[in-house]
Amino acid sequence: MAVAASTVNGFSLTPVSKADENYHRPTDLKAFDDTKAGVKGLVDAGITEIPRIFYSPPENLNSDDVSSETQIHIPVIDLDHIDKSTVDRVREASEKLGFFQLINHGIPVDVLEEMKDAVRRFNEQETESKKQYYTRDLTMPLIYNSNFDLYSAATTNWRDTFGYISAPNLHNPASLPEICRDILVDYSKRVMEVGKLLFELLSEALGLNPNYLNDIDCNEGLALVCHYYPPCPQPNLAIGTSEHTDNDFITVLLQDHIGGLQIRYENKWVDVPPVAGALVVNIGDLMQLITNDKFKSVKHRVVANKEGPRVSVAGVFSTLSFPTSKLYGPIKELLSEDNPAIYRETTVRDFSIQFRSVGLGTSTLQHFKLSEADA
Repeated sequence: MAVAASTVNGFSLTPVSKADENYHRPTDLKAFDDTKAGVKGLVDAGITEIPRIFYSPPENLNSDDVSSETQIHIPVIDLDHIDKSTVDRVREASEKLGFFQLINHGIPVDVLEEMKDAVRRFNEQETESKKQYYTRDLTMPLIYNSNFDLYSAATTNWRDTFGYISAPNLHNPASLPEICRDILVDYSKRVMEVGKLLFELLSEALGLNPNYLNDIDCNEGLALVCHYYPPCPQPNLAIGTSEHTDNDFITVLLQDHIGGLQIRYENKWVDVPPVAGALVVNIGDLMQLITNDKFKSVKHRVVANKEGPRVSVAGVFSTLSFPTSKLYGPIKELLSEDNPAIYRETTVRDFSIQFRSVGLGTSTLQHFKLSEADA
């Protein structure tokens, strides 16, 4: 007997309550992808029950191990006056939590608000206007889709995304959607400046010359990854973004007031509360690799919510957009007989290919660890 299905935008999707032994996930994934309307299209169609492809088992949601302890705080670092204590706080946060927030970072509040508004505008325009940008071709100037790993991930995330490679090779701005063009270009330039300063602080926190990380091109590549999380009718059954680590050097995140971002710390999920005007910074896998585990790339996730839409803009610092043969490995100045290299050298391209092959939730770093025979 065929599985009962609901029709959304002309395509049949199996509701979470109707899946049985006849349910065929690949068929539903293709049907969802073919709508080119994303999760927003499902919500616009008035669904009250999530399709089966978005179902996340209870063991993956881990809602019972969210920390309620008030002593766990995500540091908020003020860049208004930078001195040794600023570097010390960056070091402590990078070693312990892998996350911190920045205030007085130099980007005006009105620019932050316009960037968030632009994400809403793009996603809330007519579906036909967005469809022209819907693609899984990573070479396009702007990439809009739902779940980059849609066909390989065990669970589909409740979000839509558009991304824009802004550095080092800036695409012709005329190729960007007019509805968000100007702010994408402006915000990208401003985040690059924040990134340059962050790499200086991180270099000093490692005991290196302030220019060290910038000199090895950590700040050369930037992509803006803009997520849109529509309200979810069954947030207890779905996940906004699966738990994962980032496959970059650092991520500079702008999140709105709704919240939902959580980090994994001491086997508990800890909320990263929104701070007005702040940017969230987290250490990526490549930074953990080149610092030989001194700085930690920490698992994080975004929970689904009945409130929404939630929007966020991740400034992803990586050189993937201009593949080179440059090798990255543990920084020699940080190594010693007591602290030998843990990882082998790799190009950013090979590192990213490995990340995409395993998808969210699986550590890319493990693949690049040296064996005892290699060490």
